[in-house]
Amino acid sequence: MEKWFFINWQAIFVPNISVLELIIRGSLVYLALFSVLRLLPSRQLGTLGITDLLVVVLFAEAAQNAMASNYTSITEGAILVGTVIFWSYLLNWLGYKLPQFQRFLNPPPLLLVKNGRMIERHLQRELITDDELMSKLRQQGVEFLADVKFAYMEADGRISIIMSDSKTSAVREQKVALKSDLH
Repeated sequence: MEKWFFINWQAIFVPNISVLELIIRGSLVYLALFSVLRLLPSRQLGTLGITDLLVVVLFAEAAQNAMASNYTSITEGAILVGTVIFWSYLLNWLGYKLPQFQRFLNPPPLLLVKNGRMIERHLQRELITDDELMSKLRQQGVEFLADVKFAYMEADGRISIIMSDSKTSAVREQKVALKSDLH
């Protein structure tokens, strides 16, 4: 009964591992995982696929012991969380202040379609099949590839589309005709 009310305050708040070691471990693991994830292709086109989720879960499991060996105190957990937040903020701040660093953090848009033609080497680089690209185009209301002037894969994996002038002007003419019919 006595153990139910006993609290080991030292075990809760006093770190068992050096604070500097925790910071170094957290920093190395964060930067290593960031680098690996940055180099992987944006395979799922703006969605979180099952393989992406699996990678995140396995990374978290593998990184847990590397970051802190066997930490038990709240303080050690707070130091690791603080270290990860610090690196996340620092990298975003550097990307904001240094445009060349931003290109490393967020790659420039990748051209996938130009004047109605797929750029196969870019699709292969990102492991995107023709069917996957057409599926994403249809989801954005594109019926024919020939109507697409440019399609880019953005840094977040989404596809942005610029329609050809003939299609754009046809849509504008339809809107103007609808407005005049309403008045």
